Amino acid sequence: MMSELQVGEIVTGIYKTGKYIGEITEVRPQHYLVRVLAVLKHPMQGDLHNPKEADVHIFHERKALSYREQTNIPKQMVKPFKEEVPDYLDSLRLAVGKMKSELTENGNTWADLSLKSLASLEKDYFK
Repeated sequence: MMSELQVGEIVTGIYKTGKYIGEITEVRPQHYLVRVLAVLKHPMQGDLHNPKEADVHIFHERKALSYREQTNIPKQMVKPFKEEVPDYLDSLRLAVGKMKSELTENGNTWADLSLKSLASLEKDYFK
């Protein structure tokens, strides 16, 4: 069994469909409270209960967690991170760019709707 991580440790954590680098600010019974420092993978767009489906009741626009936003992440989704922490905005640009490339290659209706959502988010992210 892995030993418990401690407050102040830099970690990666998966929250919903996004992956982040952050700092543990509190240890809870089943979660770590993590302060976001960078984005490794942008969250998927659309309905979390029907992933990669375009024909859903509401196609959700899903934002990445903000810089220094804190979130509870289940302990099993948190791992130590030993590299240098990238700049938040740079990491967000890379994560959005990677997702856009993958969606462009996919080319189906869900990917097209996701690209529209990302274009809208980019206007908000990179003012």
